Amino acid sequence: MSTATTPAVRPSAPTDRSVFVSWMAVVSVTLGIFAIVTTEILPIGLLTSIGSSFTLSDGMAGLAMTIPGLLAAVSAPVVAVAMGRVDRRVMLGVFILLLALANFLAAVASNFGLVLVSRIIVGVAIGGFWSVGAGIAGRLVPAGSVGRATAVIFSAVPLGSVLGVPLGTFIGAVAGWRTAFLAMGVFTLAVLALLLLAVPPLPSDRTTRLAVLGGMLRSRNTCFALVMTFLVVLAHFGTYTYVVPFLEQVTHVSSSLITVYLLVYGAAGIVGNFLGGSAVGRHPRAAFASAAGLIAGATLLLPVLGRSAEGALVLLVVWGVAYGAVPVCSQTWFAKASPGFPEASGVVFTASFQATISIGALIGGAVLDRTSPSAVMASGGLAAVLVVLVAWAHRARRISWPGAS
Repeated sequence: MSTATTPAVRPSAPTDRSVFVSWMAVVSVTLGIFAIVTTEILPIGLLTSIGSSFTLSDGMAGLAMTIPGLLAAVSAPVVAVAMGRVDRRVMLGVFILLLALANFLAAVASNFGLVLVSRIIVGVAIGGFWSVGAGIAGRLVPAGSVGRATAVIFSAVPLGSVLGVPLGTFIGAVAGWRTAFLAMGVFTLAVLALLLLAVPPLPSDRTTRLAVLGGMLRSRNTCFALVMTFLVVLAHFGTYTYVVPFLEQVTHVSSSLITVYLLVYGAAGIVGNFLGGSAVGRHPRAAFASAAGLIAGATLLLPVLGRSAEGALVLLVVWGVAYGAVPVCSQTWFAKASPGFPEASGVVFTASFQATISIGALIGGAVLDRTSPSAVMASGGLAAVLVVLVAWAHRARRISWPGAS
C-alpha cells in the first residue's frame, strides 16, 4: 500500500489485453499475497519443531514471528517513497524473489541466527509487496471489475490461514520443518514466473509524499483506530502464535490433529471475513467491538474449556470467526478516518498492523517463558476486552467520521 500521491490521475488498465490475461495477472498477485501471508505465519505451526532443532524455548523460537512484522512496518512506507518511480511489475518481482530466497535460507539454516536473517528478509518482502499489490487491481482490469479484483486479491489473507499454514504444518510433521520452508520457496518461485508472464509493465504514475501522514495521525478517529488495532492484534498474535504449545501441553492434541484444528480455525476465519465485511460498513463500532469481544471470550475460556479436545475446537471456531473480521474492521476504521486519502490510510493500517504482530508475538513469548500457555491465553483475552471498552468510549463521546451526516 502506498502513501498519498500526486498527481491524482492514473492510467486505466490496458485495453489491448484479453480478459483472461488480465485476470491471470490478478491471480498472480493474489498468489503472491498468499505466499507472503503463509510465509509470515508459517512458524506458528512449526514453532515447537524449530525450537527443538536449536534447543530453544517456544518463547525464543517466537522471534521468528516477531521480526517480519517489525521490518514490514518500516519497509512499507520506506518502499513507497524510495521506489516511488520504479515500474510496479519490477517491484512485485523483486519482492517475491526475496521471499523465495528467504524461504530457502530458512530451509538450510545451520543455526537460529540464519533463521532470523531469513525472517528479516521476509519482513522487507512483506512491506514492499503489500505497498504495491494491495492497490494494483485498478491497473490490471477494467474499471467495472476493480471491486471484484480487489476482493480476489484480499481473499489471499484468510486463505493463507486456511490452506497455507495447515499444509505447512502437515509437511513439517511428516518431513520436518525445513521441508515446509523448502516447499514454500519452490511455490514462491512458481508465483514469480506467473507474475512475470501475466503482469504487464506498469510504469510509475505517481510520486509519493509523507506530509499527509502527519495530519492523519493528528485525527481523533485515526488515533482510535490505532489504539483498537494495536490492542486487538496484540491480543490475537500474543496468543495465536503460541496456540500449538497450548494444544500440545494443555489439550494434549496429537501433531496430526493439530493440523486439522488449524484448518478448521482458518475456515472459520473466511466466514468471519465475509461477516465482518458485510457488517462493518453499516455498524463499524459494533462490528469491531463484537470481533474483539469474541476473541476475548475464546481466549479467556480456553484455559478452562480448552482442556478437552471438543472444547478447544469449539473455541477455535469462535476465535477464527472473530479474528477473520478484524482486518476488514480495522482497515475500514482507518479508511473512514481519512476518506480523502485511501492510499495513505492503507500505509498506516499496514504499518500499525504489522508492527503489532511482532509486538504481540514478543510479549506472548515472554509471558509463555515465565508462566504457561494458559496464562498467555488469559493475558490476550484481557487485551481484547480493552478493545470493547475503547469502542464504547468512541460511541460515548459521540465522535463522528468525516463526511458523516
